[in-house]
Amino acid sequence: MAKVKVTLTKSLIGKKPDQKATVKALGLNKLGSSVEHDVTPQIRGMINKINFMVKVEEV
Repeated sequence: MAKVKVTLTKSLIGKKPDQKATVKALGLNKLGSSVEHDVTPQIRGMINKINFMVKVEEV
């Protein structure tokens, strides 16, 4: 299964509560933190919801 590396590139200050919850659910904490996830429809949807705040790379 394909994997993606997701990196938080923008601050959570001033963002909507649902966007903050999505970032936390992905496992991202601080600015610049990264996590790897398998590509599933659920993960892809979460990434699309906050695509302006994260950088996504195929692994």
